[in-house]
Amino acid sequence: MHLTTHLLIVLTLMWPLGPPRPEIIRGWEPPAGPYAAGHRGLDLAAPAGTPVRAAASGVVTFAGRVAGRGVLTITLPGTGQPPLRTTYEPVNPQVTAGTTVTRGDPVATLAPPPADDPHCPRACLHWGLLRGDTYLNPLLLLRQGPSRLLPVTGVP
Repeated sequence: MHLTTHLLIVLTLMWPLGPPRPEIIRGWEPPAGPYAAGHRGLDLAAPAGTPVRAAASGVVTFAGRVAGRGVLTITLPGTGQPPLRTTYEPVNPQVTAGTTVTRGDPVATLAPPPADDPHCPRACLHWGLLRGDTYLNPLLLLRQGPSRLLPVTGVP
């Protein structure tokens, strides 16, 4: 990915819940392989019914049910090939495939967790980021605080 594209993404991605910044119940745990155990996103705490907002501007490319859960996918144009996609589940989508959304637009409400799903200890939004079939850590694309340079000692 080109540096200018990466900088553009950093400046335009936001938390899909809040403000305030949501509590992260479970963080990114990259799997060792495509079918290995891991956690391919972030779980963000919120009560069922909480509005879910588009983390970035894009086009809704999926809004429906997968394995009994409501899922929403937004493709982010101009983010390379293949383009980045954000995913949100479990949700009750409020938009349909083909809808263009702007960062911050309400796109869904958080659905209650399925009764037989131990994924989250309480209601949460699973927020994912993909490029093609590769899962990425959504935290990498959020605007964080300023970088701080610390002194380096003992290096010639």
